[in-house]
Amino acid sequence: MKETGCCKIFDPKPWENKTIKWKDKLFVKDHVICFLHIPLNFGGVMKRNMKKIEDAKACSNAPIVLSDDKSLWGSDVYISVTKKIPESEMANISGTFLTKVFEGHYKNVGKWMTEMKEYVKSKKKEVKQFYTFYTTCPKCSKEYGKNYVVILAKI
Repeated sequence: MKETGCCKIFDPKPWENKTIKWKDKLFVKDHVICFLHIPLNFGGVMKRNMKKIEDAKACSNAPIVLSDDKSLWGSDVYISVTKKIPESEMANISGTFLTKVFEGHYKNVGKWMTEMKEYVKSKKKEVKQFYTFYTTCPKCSKEYGKNYVVILAKI
């Protein structure tokens, strides 16, 4: 399969049923406006931030884009970078996370969250926070024929 030049082909193996630890992992943080959890300006937010990241030559080799759904009306987006980006809000994320990979349409996220809660519970852990890692944009997931989503549960 040939890459699109937009999103890299995602390999789910390194993320499936793993425990990962981050200490001060650096991200650009931004906010997406949503309507009933449906993002309205995600593309614009990503384009604006990716331009700044590319201009600063701070792209990660394995980019991670996390979403933290704060409410029905908005979510915070975190884009991994290799250094601080001028005129951007920066965030460091630390902690231990359990991860699980899901494949399918975005409408299944609610079901996947329930499954993730059960997975964490089966490990005798308690969720402090969830992040959703959308591994490819909708256009690339269609091209690749797979729509992988990783859910990270901070424990």
